[in-house]
Amino acid sequence: MTPPTSPTPSLTIAMRRNSIARSRQSWIASLPVSERPTLIRKIFPTLAEKRKYEYAWRRYRARPEQLLPRDRYWLVWLLLAGRGFGKTRTGAEAVRYLVEKHRIRRIALVAPTAADVRDVMVGGESGILKISPPDSRPVYQPTKRRLVWPNGAIAMCFSADEPQRLRGPQHDFAWVDELGAWRYPQEAWDTLMLGLRLGDRPRVIVTTTPKPIRLIRDLVAARTTRVTRGSSYDNLDHLAPTFLSAIVGKYEGTRLGRQEIYAELLEQADGALWTRALLDAARIATGQMPETKRVVVAIDPAVTAKRQSDETGIIVAGLGIDDLVYVMQDASGRFSPDEWARRAVGLFEQHGADRVIGEVNNGGDLVELTLRIVKDTIPFKAVSATKGKRIGAEPISALYEQNRVRHVGGLAQLEDQMCNWVPGSGQPSPDRLDALVWAITELKLTRQDTGILDFMAAEAAKASS
Repeated sequence: MTPPTSPTPSLTIAMRRNSIARSRQSWIASLPVSERPTLIRKIFPTLAEKRKYEYAWRRYRARPEQLLPRDRYWLVWLLLAGRGFGKTRTGAEAVRYLVEKHRIRRIALVAPTAADVRDVMVGGESGILKISPPDSRPVYQPTKRRLVWPNGAIAMCFSADEPQRLRGPQHDFAWVDELGAWRYPQEAWDTLMLGLRLGDRPRVIVTTTPKPIRLIRDLVAARTTRVTRGSSYDNLDHLAPTFLSAIVGKYEGTRLGRQEIYAELLEQADGALWTRALLDAARIATGQMPETKRVVVAIDPAVTAKRQSDETGIIVAGLGIDDLVYVMQDASGRFSPDEWARRAVGLFEQHGADRVIGEVNNGGDLVELTLRIVKDTIPFKAVSATKGKRIGAEPISALYEQNRVRHVGGLAQLEDQMCNWVPGSGQPSPDRLDALVWAITELKLTRQDTGILDFMAAEAAKASS
């Protein structure tokens, strides 16, 4: 048996230096955040040394779960983590490391919208520009939608709302952010992957809060995916107290908290009228939608527009020439009355709709009046939920089961509500779901369907008496 070879003196010195660096790193990381500045001033007395420490994120501040997988056989690193975990910093630092150390040269940065790429991935507090040292910081060229590094590497910025822009460009690496919130997840992902053909080992990092969309479920199951999970609690030292009280405190112990804080990949709630499989089966790509015979915009307006208020549900749906319903857009959000009215009218004109449907349970005549201030000739139909939200939702659920409804692209937040609302649980029916029900009811319910609806209402009345 051959005896082990003794390391050379130079190798021994290098090993000792690495050991000291790792020990110092572990020591600093183990201290409370409040004590680190004093210690750092002692260890790094000069400005040059402090600056070197400031940008040595991988060595001194990164947690093990924020570092790239060690093996060579992954295609996708899927970081499923809660709010405040440090997903953006992890993605930005990975891009910087690979550009500086592994010579990747063509990068795709993809987020739900163009503003998300610009304001989060590129220019955000933890974005690429912020975390890059001055001597190797890329130049952002907004008119060309790209970052250019001093060593020649280029990162192109893409919006998942425009999948076709990914067609053509080639890349050797991609950073994908908030995949669960993409409007056209499968279409944009497939187009991105077809362009990932440069270099020896093209790869993708996905940083996202988990949403149980089909694409994420498929990625979790893939052999070439490495999955890292993390919760909001993993990064408590760097989170503001207001975040802890407003977000973590509010949602702790709730189903939404399991997703947003603990990063659990949740399926539908027991007793929900819709399942993920049912909605996945209803999904089509944007190019598959036929011509429409009718289009409506449905609104479930909120009474107030405060931070704690409900959202205003705004859904655009059309009746195709094939007599199927196509849910085309979810434009819901937290808006003032003037804002939701302008948004609804804008969608009415954009899609060539023939009517706006508005629930008037809360706002009464003010709903129509607010819309007519924006456009006085708007065709408006008032609806009210007099028979209970479950009675209105069940026939719509039946239409899905009969394969008579299609979802155009990804409608993640709407689908979350559909799969998490349980009739009879005491939960108020959600805003997006209510608007969906009104839109499909207007487009699709025939006299026979309406008769079933009335029958259900009568049966419910008997049961309650």
